[in-house]
Parts: sequence; structure tokens; C-alpha cells
Amino acid sequence: MTKTLQELSDRLEIQDLLVAYSYAIDFRQWDALDDVFTPDCVIDYTETGGPRGTLTETKDFLRKAMPMFAAFQHNIATSQVILDGDTATGRTICHNPMVLDDGSGLPHVWFYGLWYRDRFVRTDAGWRIADRYEEASWAHNLPPHFPYPAGVKRPDPA
Repeated sequence: MTKTLQELSDRLEIQDLLVAYSYAIDFRQWDALDDVFTPDCVIDYTETGGPRGTLTETKDFLRKAMPMFAAFQHNIATSQVILDGDTATGRTICHNPMVLDDGSGLPHVWFYGLWYRDRFVRTDAGWRIADRYEEASWAHNLPPHFPYPAGVKRPDPA
């Protein structure tokens, strides 16, 4: 199916928005999220162990929670975006390796596989995420004291 120039532009802007989120998180630039989300957005991290809240509440959570991690990297791929005029919905894979200093002197590395389920809106400043839900898919090698996301079974020790 042939896409219009506007559809191509919209898709590229939304793709840039998803990348901007990943960079803001990975470089701990919490205020950069103001250019990713609408001021009245709802961000729901509950399925992966975080809160559900406003942009301000989410930035506060990230400022407090993320320093415990030595490193993390949000790798996004295969976004399915459905445009509908000035709104859109999307589902994007995220593969997220995370590193925690577990006190042993060696880093503990684990991996999350999740989906971002988003609702996008076109604003005067461009496309923004109005709602984000992190849907857990799988987890590998979580630290023993970390709860596994709902619906993701902790593997039995061998």
C-alpha cells in the first residue's frame, strides 16, 4: 500500500519520539522526557515493577530509582504504528539489559524483554506520547531479591 508523504513524515516523527525516550532514559536526562510525553500523559510501569503516574511522578520515580543501576540500554525495534489522523497507537519491542552492583564487586547483568504499548497524539510541538504501558514479556537472570514481572515465571534453579 502506498503511503502519503504525511504518513511517512508522521511515522518518522513517531520513530524519532521512541528513540528520544530511549536516549533520555539511558543518559538519565529526565527533563528530556518533557519533549516525549504530553503534560497530561499517563505512564504505567506497574507490570515491570514500577509505578503508574503522571509525567512529573514518573520523572521523580526515575530520579530516585535509576541511580541503583550501573548501566542499562533500551534497545527498541519492530514498532507497529497505526495512524488515525492526529492520533496513533503503537506497540514496540524493547530489549533492556541492566547492570546492578550487587555488593560482590562483580556486576550482576540481567535482561528484560518488554513491549511499549503507546497512544500518540499530534500536538502543536509535534507528536507526543499521551499514554504508555510497559508490558512484560520475559526476564532473564533477575537478581534474587527482584520480583519477576506479573505473568513472567521465575525459572526453577537447575
